[in-house]
Amino acid sequence: MTPTDQDIDLVLSLCDNAKEICVSNFFELAVAAAISLFGFESEATQAIVVGVLIQVPVMLLVVKVVNASKPWYERA
Repeated sequence: MTPTDQDIDLVLSLCDNAKEICVSNFFELAVAAAISLFGFESEATQAIVVGVLIQVPVMLLVVKVVNASKPWYERA
């Protein structure tokens, strides 16, 4: 039996969802590992927690800038 395009689309859709869950869990795991290894008062733990909290807004800002400059790229 040969997979159809719909079958392949379904598999890719499921993989996309799994990827997003894994990436989210990776950050949570990094924070949990830092707390368990270095303690909550450690500078390393604080750096990881703050890094994760800063990364999301910065990435959203990058996406906003790229989307706003899209017409500039399309003209070139």
